[in-house]
Amino acid sequence: MTHSRSYNLMPIETLDDWELRLARQDAFWECELIDRPVVSMTLPKSSSNPHPPESKHFKGFRERWLDSEFQANWNLAQVANTEYLGDSLPMAWPNLGPDLFSAFLGCELEFGEETSWSTPILEDWKQASELNFSPDNLYWRKLLEMTDTFLEMGQGKFYTGLTDIHPGGDALAALRDPMRLNMDLMDQPEEVKRLLGDLNQIYARVYDHCYSLLQESGQAISAWPGIVSTRKWYVPSNDFSCMVSEQMFGEFFLPGIVEECRFLEASIYHLDGPRALRHLNALLEIPELNAVQWIYGAGNGRATDWMPVYHRCQEAGKGLQIAIESDELETIIEELRPNGVWLSIENIRDHEEAEWVLNRVLSWR
Repeated sequence: MTHSRSYNLMPIETLDDWELRLARQDAFWECELIDRPVVSMTLPKSSSNPHPPESKHFKGFRERWLDSEFQANWNLAQVANTEYLGDSLPMAWPNLGPDLFSAFLGCELEFGEETSWSTPILEDWKQASELNFSPDNLYWRKLLEMTDTFLEMGQGKFYTGLTDIHPGGDALAALRDPMRLNMDLMDQPEEVKRLLGDLNQIYARVYDHCYSLLQESGQAISAWPGIVSTRKWYVPSNDFSCMVSEQMFGEFFLPGIVEECRFLEASIYHLDGPRALRHLNALLEIPELNAVQWIYGAGNGRATDWMPVYHRCQEAGKGLQIAIESDELETIIEELRPNGVWLSIENIRDHEEAEWVLNRVLSWR
């Protein structure tokens, strides 16, 4: 049986059972059960906005995104206004958008209301040798500042998570441009492979530095999927893979994903969209990969419409993170084994419904 570590973990002041919640999520990685699968649920607190976020005027989106104190205060208010039920734990992560890793290498970020994006800078493959990660990079220094601010404000209240880091194919697509990269796979294959190898090494440095900051501050490790665990874990992904064949995925990108999984103690692959499903078999063959998060996308039904995908993952011995509505729970219980399932129950209406979910899952065998 897998047990949670106790490296001076920061307790969550509002939750008496925070250690048990962590232990269930640690067991998830090994497809083990302490008493039941992980169930994550939240409710807004009944009083109307008891802790409103700080009101502040900004000249533009960029100023708002880069204001570390505002971002930490906003997340603290979100946590204060939320009830964490089942195994959910309060967490917040410093977020500068999905192309942040590429910004560490020199890309500039443009900020919108909900997300940010980068401008490609690799115009010619002769420039690849000039790409380098510098501790003086503006966005790296901003991430460290934000992390420190989150850690200070979250003390005893929420776990500070890892930021969104996309190495591999997604980083290369951001640096080069997706359409150009598609051509490069045929025209410059050795250059592509060489840079992918360099990006993975930089990723390891970035991850290890951030992981150490969190561990030294007594944080459980969390990130945008909502999993909170004492394991050294993260989310390998490659959204660019929906544009390439199985053969090209295996040749160019799979080795780096395998390397990521081996670098970590636990990993969950973010498989995004039906066009990425062609790569599932190759991913399931990675021994070090623990789990799969299947994102079928808007307009593609509900979680229970994709049971064959979940069956394939369980047959390969992988865990599953699944977001469902409560009326899908019976189908999930009938079709899947409880071992290695991490359930997020969306749109819970009240405590009575949450209690029904937990009681039903307790009898899942």
